[in-house]
Amino acid sequence: MKDVFYTELIETLKKNLEFVSDEGSLLKNKIIEKANKLDEKFLKLLMSNEIVKNRLFKKIGNNYIFDKIEFGWFINNREFLPDSYTKFKNKIGLTDSNDNFIKNKKDVVLTFPFKDCVLVGGQDDKESKREEKFYNQILAPEEVNTLLSPKVLTNFKKYGDGDIDFSKCENLIIKGNNLLTISSLLKKYEGKIKLIYIDPPYNTENDTFLYNDKFNRSTWLTFLKNRLEVAKKLLSPDGAIYVQLDYNEVHYAKVLMDEIFGEDNFQREIIWRIGWVSGYKTTANNYIRNHDTILFYSKDSKQMKFNKYYIMNEDFNEKIKESDLNEKLSEYDLSKEAKKSICKFVNHDSRPEKYPLEDVWNCNEYDELNSIAIMSFAGETVSKMLDSSELELKGQKPEALIKRIIEAHTKEGDYVLDFFGGTGTTAAVAHKMNRHYILCEQMNYIETITLERMKRVIKGDTSGISKKVNWKGGGSFVYCELKNLNNTFIEKINKSNNTDELWNMFVELKDSPYVNYRIDINKFGDMKDEFYSLSIKDQKELLVGILDKNMLYVNYSDLDDKDYNLSSKEKEFNRNFYEGE
Repeated sequence: MKDVFYTELIETLKKNLEFVSDEGSLLKNKIIEKANKLDEKFLKLLMSNEIVKNRLFKKIGNNYIFDKIEFGWFINNREFLPDSYTKFKNKIGLTDSNDNFIKNKKDVVLTFPFKDCVLVGGQDDKESKREEKFYNQILAPEEVNTLLSPKVLTNFKKYGDGDIDFSKCENLIIKGNNLLTISSLLKKYEGKIKLIYIDPPYNTENDTFLYNDKFNRSTWLTFLKNRLEVAKKLLSPDGAIYVQLDYNEVHYAKVLMDEIFGEDNFQREIIWRIGWVSGYKTTANNYIRNHDTILFYSKDSKQMKFNKYYIMNEDFNEKIKESDLNEKLSEYDLSKEAKKSICKFVNHDSRPEKYPLEDVWNCNEYDELNSIAIMSFAGETVSKMLDSSELELKGQKPEALIKRIIEAHTKEGDYVLDFFGGTGTTAAVAHKMNRHYILCEQMNYIETITLERMKRVIKGDTSGISKKVNWKGGGSFVYCELKNLNNTFIEKINKSNNTDELWNMFVELKDSPYVNYRIDINKFGDMKDEFYSLSIKDQKELLVGILDKNMLYVNYSDLDDKDYNLSSKEKEFNRNFYEGE
């Protein structure tokens, strides 16, 4: 329920009629304007209430300092100016923890898919990549009980030659919430992962992380922090982590990673120029944005292993495309051999034997590392990785980008982890380079896209880096999933867009053991009209919110619990996986 502070803050602000509309509601924008300007009368009004003053002002010596950031978090919270959704939540006793990264560093942010992802090929007028709508939920420390303990794995299947080696499972693709998945991996892989590469959501309105409500920076940082803390434990002492972001959050992520990994372990800020620009992008009345940033940290700078990389002469980006140069040379009376010799001189013989790789990629005359979208837009071939033309893969990150990162830190047989696995680029590259890999993804397209891509890799696909590494196919991997418990409810909620169905789920939960302990079950039956007045989006968020997040999946500690009816194969797989060498 709304605490005393909110009530006192609202009543205090209403004392100034300048902040009150004709209908009696507070004028939020007017209040924010006064706060930003540190208006003297406004600050005196806040200090007139002791409860408000103690919460929003810090005493330093004889002076009081207004915490404008703290005030901003409160006034932007739905609890401050509640809508129908918030009122409904309060009636059933469901409250949110404070959405505050700095205040409570132990909060946990979980994410639940709202609908399947949509892949957009090429470079369109919205610069779309994939749209993944999620709900996010912040759990306060007291709500986290068995949430991060190891989970039971199920639906395991091996692709490739040979039977499953229960104790090794050297190449793994796991479906499930990535925080809970990597937390489960700690039991077996802590300190064993040589390289982690992730491409997390960028926290923008039109990128891969669209939310039903704005996913603000505080929540996004907590979301990333939860996962990076586990990632650090998984890394080997000589390991490294690469986090790819854009300008929206990279500077905040840098500060966060300094805190988690230590400033001494910051290695490089890599700038990846995505490629040449054309069309709508060039019309912006500003410098044209054309890069991503990759933050590179070590686990321990004194132990980190780095394989220095050079771009060799034969791999240099052409100064002049051979086809264009040949076309020009055709105007002269030259033999085929002469034209070939000139092309070779211009693009290779006149240049050095090799060039060291800089921390700006695709930015000099030697380095070519365009995004897949740029190459596709330019008419260059993007091999079909999947049998269905509807599922042709045209993501942004080329296999060559991941290859560059993997070969800088690993040798054959080392472990590579990507817990924002997406369409499987990291797994595909690691597989072709004979590295072991673990990939985590919670979206349903893991089955229709990621697995299909990896099956083609085993068969010897010719896309990406295949020619460069002489890939002929082979190898194997194991697919498995976290064993659902009340996450089954979440999947049903995700699939429904019908209020009657959602209400029936709401009623069904009344007799379920999966409800959050804060919910007053006895109030469920009197709220049908109010529930129907909510949007589908808010109905779904509400249903996800009332579930006990400690019971999303079956815990490994409950492997022998008869209530979960686990098969002998499931028990054997999990015991060998978690307890085997």
